Amino acid sequence: MPGLSRRQFLVHSALLAAATGLAPSILGPKLRDLVPASEVPSTLLQTIRQGAVVSGKYRRLTTGPGEPYIPRLDVLGRAPGSGRAASRRSLLYLGHLSDLHVIDAQSPARIEPMIVQDHSAWGSAFHPQDPLSVHATAAMVSAFSDARFSPLTGAPMGAAIVTGDSADMHSSLELRWYIDLMDGLPVSAASGGAGFHGVQAWQEAQWAYRPGDPSGGAFGDYGFPRIPDLLAQAIAKPVESVGLPAPWYAVYGNHDTLLLGTFGLTTQMRALAVGGSKSHTLEGTATDMLGGYAASGGVLQQAVDALGLAFGRRGFTSVPANPERFLFEQREFMAEHFVTEAAPGPVGHGFTQHNLESGETWWKADLTPGIRLFGLDTCNSVAGPDGAVPDVQFKWLEAELQKAQAEHKLVLISSHHNSLTLENRAKRPGSSEVLHGADEFVAMLLRYPAVVAWLNGHTHLNQILAHRTQGASEQAGGFWEITTASCIDFPQQQQVVELVDNRDGTLSVFTTVLDHASPAVPGSSGSVSDLASRSRELASNDWAETPLMRLGSPLDRNTELLLPAPFDLSSVTDADLEAQQLVARARIAAYEEARGL
Repeated sequence: MPGLSRRQFLVHSALLAAATGLAPSILGPKLRDLVPASEVPSTLLQTIRQGAVVSGKYRRLTTGPGEPYIPRLDVLGRAPGSGRAASRRSLLYLGHLSDLHVIDAQSPARIEPMIVQDHSAWGSAFHPQDPLSVHATAAMVSAFSDARFSPLTGAPMGAAIVTGDSADMHSSLELRWYIDLMDGLPVSAASGGAGFHGVQAWQEAQWAYRPGDPSGGAFGDYGFPRIPDLLAQAIAKPVESVGLPAPWYAVYGNHDTLLLGTFGLTTQMRALAVGGSKSHTLEGTATDMLGGYAASGGVLQQAVDALGLAFGRRGFTSVPANPERFLFEQREFMAEHFVTEAAPGPVGHGFTQHNLESGETWWKADLTPGIRLFGLDTCNSVAGPDGAVPDVQFKWLEAELQKAQAEHKLVLISSHHNSLTLENRAKRPGSSEVLHGADEFVAMLLRYPAVVAWLNGHTHLNQILAHRTQGASEQAGGFWEITTASCIDFPQQQQVVELVDNRDGTLSVFTTVLDHASPAVPGSSGSVSDLASRSRELASNDWAETPLMRLGSPLDRNTELLLPAPFDLSSVTDADLEAQQLVARARIAAYEEARGL
């Protein structure tokens, strides 16, 4: 199939120059020049692994060799064609981010003491690297910028999807930070004004990692280092972000739905979030939370709780209040995505005016003329971290999949929860709502061969599962479920995904893992990259979890996931794809010009 003629290329270039405002002399070379795939930073070139013990049991990180793509045939069910590498063409190259967990580590509503004294429960309430989450996220955005062209085909990034758990503690300030980092705006983590006001700066909180003096507690005993300047560096200056290089879309995670991803919001917790009192003891936090839930229906008790917040309680320390920390409502999560930069867009990031008016929290978007993305809300808004698919959303999606199949659209599904965590059927008393679990959901997706991949997160690890239809091998098919890791827990990795037509009746979905743009061994400069590197190192030493397990196996990282093409793709011409990529290249050229890249 021929691509664009010279005349067509020139016409497209002129139109794109007018649309981007770039002079043809600047845009023209950027549309023609191809970035060598071998120069795109990714784990194909280098990996980061645990290194030697430096103190007690505390380990530094080190670099290792890159990992090549591993073909997986679980869905295809037969040997692939040997000549596919020479004939393949890129249909879409996109970024996949999940579980950013942007954290305001000084917030009074960050209930760190819920980890309990031995750090073995409620681990997600506290991490030694909490004050560095904005730096790790900014460094991850830089990694996507560095990989704005495919390390496989050189195709430009056409879109990105964020599959939930963006604002860690349901804080409006965290929500704003995450959107600004995606958009390329600076973020200041100094939410409490001058100085760091939180448990990691307080001698009383010996159960926490206190970088100024970790002695006397479990972290010091383990060998966590003394870094006197760390907290000051974390809030010293705004964190700069280069922003994502492509339009990005978002869905809800359980942390964007419930407090700590598990609890409903109470009047007590709302007051605590914006107040000037922060707990540093388990007793104070537990009493506060349990009292708030018990008092949810009692006006008198709520008044007593409010007085406690105002005048102080045992186990609490006074901190600067910040009204921007208020706990957002469900629709406010969607509405905040409309407060965004025009580029890279789109305004709403998947959510539409219909979502704001109806309260529906799911959406669809065409990423290309031939590829449709569905954004689902699998979160349970009653209680619990895991999810399910409400019947109204289930039926909507099935009707939409019927349309996509008839229109010969390839389909990507995005959600926060994965097939191992879709069994939460908690309901409010008297509710007749039907909630669908993983078995029903996967069976429904398998009825539509147009579905090629399901992108999700939640479990903070790299994992790829094959979902295959039953039948004779020549009739086999199915889709791939791709779960990415998080930006808060080790290995602090995300991924890029590329859909490729092999032109032999098969598709390949390539997954490439990205480390955030920071060195394996942190420096002491206080730069974003050094602090992000420190965040990853601290996360790799979490003894209460199993950090190395979250890497996944080699079959869960850099892979070629093969499957049968659900319909004839020859109707998508090379000229169509070239024109599509010219638009993405022009958008990236404008991005590079604006950021001096």
